[in-house]
Amino acid sequence: MIGLRRRISENMAASKRNIPHFSYVEECDATALEEMRTQLNAARGNRPKLTLLPLLITALCRALPEFPMLNARFDDEAGVVTRFGAVHLGMATQTDGGLMVPVIRDAQDKNLWQLAAEITRLAEAARNGTAKSEELSGSTITLTSLGPLGGVAHTPVINRPEVAIIGPNRIIERPMFVPDGMGGERIEKRKLMNLSISCDHRVVDGWDAASFVQAIKRLIETPVLLLAD
Repeated sequence: MIGLRRRISENMAASKRNIPHFSYVEECDATALEEMRTQLNAARGNRPKLTLLPLLITALCRALPEFPMLNARFDDEAGVVTRFGAVHLGMATQTDGGLMVPVIRDAQDKNLWQLAAEITRLAEAARNGTAKSEELSGSTITLTSLGPLGGVAHTPVINRPEVAIIGPNRIIERPMFVPDGMGGERIEKRKLMNLSISCDHRVVDGWDAASFVQAIKRLIETPVLLLAD
C-alpha cells in the first residue's frame, strides 16, 4: 500500500482509533427543494447547472453559526478546540487513486451558482491531479456524498482533526401523509432523503448534533429561506 492509498489508510485508522464517533440520521422531505432546484436550473442562463450539493452546502452554512462547536478542529494532543467563523468546507471526492478532500474556502460567502462552479472546479482538479496543496487542506467541516449511490443511511468517518462530517443519502420517492388543507391528511408521493452526520463525542454532544441536523432539515423543507438575505 503506497502513495495516496497509504495516506488514506493511515488517516482513517487514526481517526477511528482516536475519535469516539457517534452518528445521527434524520429524514427530510426534499420535495420543495427539488422543485426549487428545477426552477432555478430552468432560468440559469449561462450559469452552471445546480445539483443538490450547492443547496445543501448553503443550508449547512446557514445553520452553522448557531452551532459553532461543529465548525471546529480539535488538537487532541494539546487539548485545544479551535472554532471557526468562516466555513472552509471539505468536499469528499472519489478519484481513481482514492478519496481526496478538496476545500471550498469561505463557503458561507458564496451564492448557489458560485458554489456549483467551485464544486465542479475542485472535483476536476482532484481527479486530474492538478489540485494545489492549499486546496486540499484547512477544512473545518466536511460533506460527503455518494450521489445516486448514497444509500439509505451511512456512518461517515470524521476527517480528522475536524469534529463533524455530514452526508446526504439518495432521494427516494415514497408515499407520505401530508395536511389536506381541511384539518385532515391525505397520502401524497414525496421525495424523501435521509441526512447522516458523524461527530466527535469529545467535543460535540448528541443534543447539539441533532439540533444542528434539525436546523438543516428546516431549511431543506422550507427552501425559500436559502435565498433570503
